[in-house]
Amino acid sequence: MEKVIDETLQGQTLVKDNKIGNSKKLYIESYGCAMNFSDSEIVASILNNQGYNTTNELIEADLVLVNTCSIRDKAEQTVRKRLEKFNAVKKDNPSMKVGVLGCMAERLKHKFLEEEKIVDLVVGPDAYKDLPNLLEEVENGRDAINVILSKEETYGDISPVRLQSNGVSAFVSITRGCDNMCTFCVVPFTRGRERSRDPQSILDEVNDLWEKGFKEITLLGQNVDSYLWYGGGLKKDFKKASEMQKATAVYFADLLDMVAKAQPRMRIRFSTSNPQDMTLDVIEVMAKHHNICNYIHLPVQSGSDRILKKMNRLHTREDYFELIDNIRKIIPDCGISQDMITGFPSETEEDHRDTLSLMRYVKYDFGYMFAYSERPGTLGAKKFQDDVPESVKKKRLQDIIDLQQLHSKYRTEQHLGKIEEVLIEKESKKSNLEWSGRNTQNTTVVFPKEHYKVGDYVLVEMKECTSATLKGKAVGYSPMQTSSS
Repeated sequence: MEKVIDETLQGQTLVKDNKIGNSKKLYIESYGCAMNFSDSEIVASILNNQGYNTTNELIEADLVLVNTCSIRDKAEQTVRKRLEKFNAVKKDNPSMKVGVLGCMAERLKHKFLEEEKIVDLVVGPDAYKDLPNLLEEVENGRDAINVILSKEETYGDISPVRLQSNGVSAFVSITRGCDNMCTFCVVPFTRGRERSRDPQSILDEVNDLWEKGFKEITLLGQNVDSYLWYGGGLKKDFKKASEMQKATAVYFADLLDMVAKAQPRMRIRFSTSNPQDMTLDVIEVMAKHHNICNYIHLPVQSGSDRILKKMNRLHTREDYFELIDNIRKIIPDCGISQDMITGFPSETEEDHRDTLSLMRYVKYDFGYMFAYSERPGTLGAKKFQDDVPESVKKKRLQDIIDLQQLHSKYRTEQHLGKIEEVLIEKESKKSNLEWSGRNTQNTTVVFPKEHYKVGDYVLVEMKECTSATLKGKAVGYSPMQTSSS
């Protein structure tokens, strides 16, 4: 399951990424996971070369695109409401074109174009390079659709336009698609088979981001731990093409090590990990490099072996415990977060208790918790009856949320009195006198601004906390800051 971002991510670009001479305006919104937001940056780059600069003003847009998520029914309903809004604006501006991108585009292509007629074009996650052709089809009065999934496309040759950027943090996609076939998940059907991006193109993007002043990247994939690049290598390491063909495979631990070494003063994060694929060498690489953050998003989905098997999760409860124990042993202060689904078909009270007991064992820093939502086209929808009553789902979900809040408070309290490195990302939402950033465990930290600025690495002494936020006082710059000055 993908890590879900609940708020709307609206298209916004730095002025330096807009092209002088471009006369058309693109308005783009993204919903769902970080991968969707990353994809929107690729789309903005492709259209930037077709005469479009991005805008935050819907009414001035020539082209409106919404990048969609099918992971939950709620996400789909939100997108439908936005499409209604776009079409209402379009009545006053008939030349405006509206398109749907991403996972919903693939799943509901004919309904959007033919039955409801609420969009002009439909573009799947692997077809963004076809956007110029599709827009030409629209201009000629024809329906435009391309939802063909690819076994090769990684967009490794596209330099993304950084949307809604704080100039500090950026996403770098390293894999696309997924081969895991979890029975609750629609991703393999909407995003296709798993493939990994050339490590050289990843390093080139990371180095470019550093040159542009970015201080932190997140390596993205549906399952980053299964990253695997065959038959290649880094261009600088080989004199002949024939030598490259003999190169050993690059695994995720190798890539992580390469990226950390390439930019030792840049923070590295990654998401999402799958318990069945995370190996000890990944954890050991994390421990070796100060600039790799001590945080792992490690979805478990259920604490019941019976439910895990029905979900086609290829790990057991004991496998997960062993992995957690190894993480705690190698990186004692590692932050760990979860994805959890409650109310999966046939889930019993005993299964639910197993989930709660697993949570008590791990004591996650935070999590993303959902009641099961049957998604059309998934193996679960085909094989299992959604037989857990909604009232039971809601009650169990509340149990999980309540327990997670206790554990989140416990984890933030462990930071009190400590001095920790924080990368300043933005002004605090609650006070224009405070900065907001994250520590290495991905916990939000706020503290008085004083003379510090966005992008600074600062040492902060933690004074107070809630279940989600630490409050402290800066005591000076961190070594990461002084070494980069």
